Amino acid sequence: MTTNETIKKRVQQLRKQIDDLRYRYHVENDPEVTDAMYTGLMDELYKIEQQHPSLITPNSPTQRVAGMPLEKFEKITHTVTQWSFHDAFNAKDIEDWQERNNKILEKKLGKRPTDITYSCELKIDGLHLVLTYVDGKLQTAATRGDGKVGENVTQNVRTIQTVPLTLKKPENIVVEGEAWLSKKILETINKKRAKKGEALFANPRNAAAGTIRQLDPKVVAERKLSFTTYDISAGDIPKNQSEELQKLHDLGFFTDSHWKVCKTVHEIMSFHKTWETKKETQPFLIDGLVIKVNQKKYQDLLGFTGKAPRWAIALKFPAEQGTTVIKDVYVQVGRTGALTPVALMEPVQLAGTTVTHATLHNFDEIARLDVRVGDTVVVEKAGDIIPKVVRVLEKMRTKKEKRITEPKTCPTCQSPVKRRAVLQKKDSSAALFCSNKQCYAKELQQLIHFVSKKAFNIDGMGKKIVAQLLQEGLVKNAADFFRLQVGDLAPLERFAEKSAENVIEAIEKAKKTTLPRFIFALGIPHVGEETAIRLANHFGTMQKLMHASVTELEQVQDVGVKVAQSIVSYFSLSQNKELVQTLLDLGVSLSGTKKQKSNSFITGKTIVFTGTLTTLSRDEAKDMVREFGGNVSGTVSKKTDYVVTGKNPGSKLTKAKSLEVEHISEKEFLSRLS
Repeated sequence: MTTNETIKKRVQQLRKQIDDLRYRYHVENDPEVTDAMYTGLMDELYKIEQQHPSLITPNSPTQRVAGMPLEKFEKITHTVTQWSFHDAFNAKDIEDWQERNNKILEKKLGKRPTDITYSCELKIDGLHLVLTYVDGKLQTAATRGDGKVGENVTQNVRTIQTVPLTLKKPENIVVEGEAWLSKKILETINKKRAKKGEALFANPRNAAAGTIRQLDPKVVAERKLSFTTYDISAGDIPKNQSEELQKLHDLGFFTDSHWKVCKTVHEIMSFHKTWETKKETQPFLIDGLVIKVNQKKYQDLLGFTGKAPRWAIALKFPAEQGTTVIKDVYVQVGRTGALTPVALMEPVQLAGTTVTHATLHNFDEIARLDVRVGDTVVVEKAGDIIPKVVRVLEKMRTKKEKRITEPKTCPTCQSPVKRRAVLQKKDSSAALFCSNKQCYAKELQQLIHFVSKKAFNIDGMGKKIVAQLLQEGLVKNAADFFRLQVGDLAPLERFAEKSAENVIEAIEKAKKTTLPRFIFALGIPHVGEETAIRLANHFGTMQKLMHASVTELEQVQDVGVKVAQSIVSYFSLSQNKELVQTLLDLGVSLSGTKKQKSNSFITGKTIVFTGTLTTLSRDEAKDMVREFGGNVSGTVSKKTDYVVTGKNPGSKLTKAKSLEVEHISEKEFLSRLS
């Protein structure tokens, strides 16, 4: 098929699919279809027609309408625990929430109250902050953090003009609110960043988060953040939420005036619908409403769940959707052993960020949607951190799509998988679980090893971050680190736009590594740092190492039959050879080992270090030994030539003396090298 024929066929598919979705949305009022589903398809069709005007026809969908800096932030412990909200998306969710609360109140009061009202407030999409005032003066400002401990950003918050430094009354009070950046200011900031060649902020929320975490308050002041206050969490709290908002205003705080007290679910949903259409009229981003039981006495009786207040809920606006193509589907093993299929997609913009992964939940869901590799799909970003695939656009199929088969064994440890019934949102389904309880821990440790300091040394990729990426399905194997995008990281806890950019930059930087580090990072059993260096020096390339026999490997110094067999066994597995090739295909480049210098004192000798070195770090000292063709060992034996001692040497020096191994000071070590 020629290129022109391929383009014509693509145009025909796009028109057919767009027309089908348009009809179901505008004519049949299909509740499962939104106009967002075909916006991306329309954009693709328009671009093709612009590039190939001869393909434009009168009935094409495009023709319907012609035309002083800190060094770091200190931690601060909250006096009041910070909570998040459970999410609701429709009237049924609000009715269920209302019914749950009524049952609790009926149990505690003996009857259902008839006077409950609800405070409905705009849910500003910004960065949550906690401000503490003593005698009416601002003492501290902190981020939410983990709910109990946040970062002290007082110096930055003081630059925000809508934050009063002194209240109109000398009260002791803790307030909460949202720091945000206006859309207009974001445009100005991004223009300046573009001129400097800097990465642009994806949306106002990420820009606000990145700004409040700037170490230089001058930068914060220049960006002109705003702060909207909406809650008193400690102090003299009024009897209801509406009075609380009024008190905040009277104390001098900037509050949003668009709140409303509603009595029924119908009134709540009507208010929600109004703001769904008006949300773009405000200078800040709005991603829904926050609905709170208005009366404080009922709030106190309802209390909290493990993560959120029972008396409040976030009523979100419809999720943003987009269309993309599934490139691959892999299986992620979670902490409980559950196997979750995750789609690797062509990059797609959702909620202002670029994402490349989406959850498919389980294999029952794959069967229900009839998802295949190569399908054009609709993805949605709602309350989930990871977007989800919500439907397949069947008319876009080319007959080259591949069906997804259910695995019989765990992709990580090859143990048998079992089906187990689970309950998810009232729908019972059978999920797959790995039968090996140690599977997740093993996979996690392998990934942590891969990014560690002596391996790929990816800055900012600590153990908790690696665990988070594994749990969210963003990383399945080591190669997936090099597929990550800023948009994959920015929505996660512990990340903001800037920190996500920093990690991606660190990953990009880590692509340039050495052959010894690469070999060590693979985590081959019994191959440590020193063995990896010797293997690299001996074989020179990964290809030679991968094809080496046990006999050839035993020719390497200190590589015995056990280590040699382990290396051969590792590279006998196709998935390990594929991992190496994939890493190279993703841009990882390997520099050779440094040309060794000759020094009669150290060349060919085995050195052991003990105690604290004062002039060099331990790693620097080891590198110097290797540079001169020496070997570094962690234990003293008869084969040891020298033991180099620093301050407070340990048992290694004692053993060296007992074996009559020569021991020298750090100063003498450096003197002999020079």
